[in-house]
Amino acid sequence: MASHQQGTNLPANIHAPASPRQVMPAIESGPVPVFTMTPARKGKAPTHLADLDIPARKKASEEAGLPKFRADQLSRHYFERHETAHTSLTDIPAAQRETVAEIFFPPLLEKVRNLTADRGQTIKTLWRLFDGAMVETVLMKYPGRTTLCISSQAGCGMACPFCATGQGGLTRNLSTGEIVEQVRMGMVAAESGDLAGGSTCVTNIVFMGMGEPLANWKQVQAALHRLIEPSPSGFGISARNVTVSTVGMVPLIAKLAEEGLPVTLAVSLHAPDDELRDPLIPLNSRFKVKELLDAARAYFVKTGRRVSIEYALIRDMNDHQWRAQLLADELNKRGRGWVHVNPIPLNPTPGSIWTASLPEVQRIFVDTLVAAGIPTTIRDTRGSDIDGACGQLAAEVKATSVRARKAQEAAEAMKSNDQTEVK
Repeated sequence: MASHQQGTNLPANIHAPASPRQVMPAIESGPVPVFTMTPARKGKAPTHLADLDIPARKKASEEAGLPKFRADQLSRHYFERHETAHTSLTDIPAAQRETVAEIFFPPLLEKVRNLTADRGQTIKTLWRLFDGAMVETVLMKYPGRTTLCISSQAGCGMACPFCATGQGGLTRNLSTGEIVEQVRMGMVAAESGDLAGGSTCVTNIVFMGMGEPLANWKQVQAALHRLIEPSPSGFGISARNVTVSTVGMVPLIAKLAEEGLPVTLAVSLHAPDDELRDPLIPLNSRFKVKELLDAARAYFVKTGRRVSIEYALIRDMNDHQWRAQLLADELNKRGRGWVHVNPIPLNPTPGSIWTASLPEVQRIFVDTLVAAGIPTTIRDTRGSDIDGACGQLAAEVKATSVRARKAQEAAEAMKSNDQTEVK
């Protein structure tokens, strides 16, 4: 790595440490996560109207003994009015409403817990799926917009050592309906005034929750159409307001570019050099940094949408000034104006290698990018006081459930022993 530091020309106002310390990724506690694309479970969620495109909805209506036009009515209830309760289906014959709701709107998400932060402007929700798997969403209110962060998988198989979701492994892929239903439920919460300041509308969707979206490509692909296509096909959210993140699934970045939906691509890079990114992002062993950045640039050329580079600043691991310069050089050699960098501050975690950069180091990193002409914005991190990183709440609830189950088993064993002694 020393070769990267040599010959770096610093702007006059930037002074980097003479001999920066290098910390490498490591698992501090618990089992080492295993990279996998194979879900631990194969369960399939009940088929929901949101799983189906318009022709499939009409076919399903006929199979349920309904006229085809009922598909349009049900779609408008769901995508325009965000309704699924049988009592809201007033344009359906009264005798059929309950049955129709059971067929087209089976329950997919059950709320387990809400946590609120940022003076009520952030709500993190843990959802239980039909098979007990759990996912998280985060609803965030900003001046002029309301953003919903959604999950694409229960768990994650990318095995990144710094990620709470990755520590738990991949449980299963979500269905299209389960992904879309997260959005509808977020819309209902926003419209109901759950966020501070009263009722609002969800304007932005980011696939930055649990899971690697492109590893669940078919379902995410269909979900994007439901989000973006106008009613009655979908919610009609602007593609420009939808962001899909990836740690670097290069072939599927190309597929996303061909989809004809100009969503924003966010690349979770976190290191500009393979020496660090290999252990930091295990997928990098398949698709190296330069190949990933080439794919990101090709996405911009195809769609005209500027790419976001996500970069979590980790103290003494990836926050060196020479890495900022290397990142700027790699981006600039592929052209100007096609990319934006979002450095992400971590929460300070004393005693852990996964802790926040020092303020001065963060400033030098950002100043180096800006001096090289790279548009750079430090990302506003929401929910820092409620275990905001995806996967932490699910892990906490699972651990509590395990403890409760073990306590119950112990109590039953003691009861059984007592009964045996009485006999």
